[in-house]
Amino acid sequence: MIKKKAYAKVNLTLDITGRREDGYHLVRMVMQSVDVADILTFKKIEIDNHSDSSDDRISIRLFDKRNTDSDELGTLPNGPDNLIYRVASLLMEKYVWPGHPESGVEITLEKNIPIAAGLAGGSSDAAATFKGINELFELGLMDGDLMEMGVKLGADIPYCIMGGTALSEGIGEKLTRLPSLPDCTILLAKPNISVSTGEAYGGYDRLVSEKKQVELSSGRSIIGELISGSGASYKKTYRIYGDRKLEIPDVDGQVDAIYAGSLRGVTERMANVLEYVTAEKHPEIKMLEEKMMELGAMKAMMSGSGPTVYGIFEDRETAERAASEIEKLDIVEQLFVTQGK
Repeated sequence: MIKKKAYAKVNLTLDITGRREDGYHLVRMVMQSVDVADILTFKKIEIDNHSDSSDDRISIRLFDKRNTDSDELGTLPNGPDNLIYRVASLLMEKYVWPGHPESGVEITLEKNIPIAAGLAGGSSDAAATFKGINELFELGLMDGDLMEMGVKLGADIPYCIMGGTALSEGIGEKLTRLPSLPDCTILLAKPNISVSTGEAYGGYDRLVSEKKQVELSSGRSIIGELISGSGASYKKTYRIYGDRKLEIPDVDGQVDAIYAGSLRGVTERMANVLEYVTAEKHPEIKMLEEKMMELGAMKAMMSGSGPTVYGIFEDRETAERAASEIEKLDIVEQLFVTQGK
């Protein structure tokens, strides 16, 4: 039996730089694993009837700790919407069943990461499944092999296989490992709403296509302003779409700040272009950001496609006090005081 943790992630920056003909968005973003995790257990089983059906040889069970304290397990449906099943089926069909058709795998998922929350819970479960089956059946595949297969199932899967702090580019397949985030405490707050990734990216596409990009009097469609504070200065830049001004995340500056070990430099450059879509529909997001800042966060921002908001705090005590206050709000479904992983 093999046990793997599937860690959630937050986006320290998220910028969309274009879109490929196949519909995949091109991104530049800095990702950070956090110590909130689903737990997956993998166990070999044998099928007596030598069934040719993948469904008979892959069993997936769910224990959702968010909804029950019992030890009862529900069965998750197999199929194209279940990333765990798709990964297991891919690896079993390609590497296990050709020589051992009687082999099967039982996968138990203990669900802790909020669903449809911008924390890559599904992608992280898929990444853990790649690693778990690779180890369980001693396939001998390297992380690079798993990442190459993973990107075909989901753009965040390669990063979730790598984990830690990383720059992600392309559609998510171009990864550069970065030094660990400076010591800090991260507070995650999941509002009692859910947002699909497709909904968020689709909304961004409509935003930039419906509002024709205009030229300013300077003859440019990008403007900048100098931001000063905390003994440092840097320049924020914006893309202009009609009457909307969208901040361009300073991804390179944030990477430099991580290498320099400057937590202030990292937080000053936190930005996420998908907030312009998701936060506009869900005012709870801005409310949570403002509350975290009021309670001592260095910066608070929505992660990924949302709606989870996270705040970075210099110390755990301040973050725990903030969590106690935010827990009183009737808009919060789940709270985690955690740290980078």
